[in-house]
Amino acid sequence: MFYCSNFCYFCIMNALAKIQNIPAGTALIGSLFPHIKGKGQKVQELEKSGQIIRLKRGLYVVDPEISGKTISTELIANHLYGPSYVSMLYALRYNGLIPESVYMVQSLTVKHSRMFENRFGQFKYVCCPSDYFSIGLTQVNSDNCSFVMASPEKALCDHLVYTSGLNFRYKKELIDYLEYDLRFDMDAFLQMNPTVFEQCAIIGKKSRMLNLAAKILEK
Repeated sequence: MFYCSNFCYFCIMNALAKIQNIPAGTALIGSLFPHIKGKGQKVQELEKSGQIIRLKRGLYVVDPEISGKTISTELIANHLYGPSYVSMLYALRYNGLIPESVYMVQSLTVKHSRMFENRFGQFKYVCCPSDYFSIGLTQVNSDNCSFVMASPEKALCDHLVYTSGLNFRYKKELIDYLEYDLRFDMDAFLQMNPTVFEQCAIIGKKSRMLNLAAKILEK
């Protein structure tokens, strides 16, 4: 348990609870305690006591026992490295389109590709062009927080484009991959909006494959 001569333990708890489950930087956490000097040391002490949890250097989340809010892995992904949005297999699994569990949170970003690991898992960021980045994004509201995630169509586009070794030329090849390799919900696939695939094909890589997917959906 952490104590401070200038702030009682319960005052600290109440101050940290204001952050809820939103990742916060050192400056923001320090600003919650205006009467305490040495805010950097204060943050270190809060981390050591377990009241805040380090996500990366200078970024933390409040212990859920203090905040009263569930920690969102997807919200962490948005804040850990951005601008970014959650996508690829992780987003497909989140939306119930594939049955397999996905343990790495995959995101796309306009910055350099990166990888992070912390108590909440591994976070992978794949670089893409800025005009491609903005297609097919949605804001998800869950557990009193909001985060940015690819739409199901965009998540599938991202997976096809940014997974090496995938470059299908024929409809049957693509359908077989979705149905038998990914075990994709094919009823949901056939209800997808082909426009997203067409937009991504104009701007991104593997345009032939994305147009192939659009043609399947247009029938």
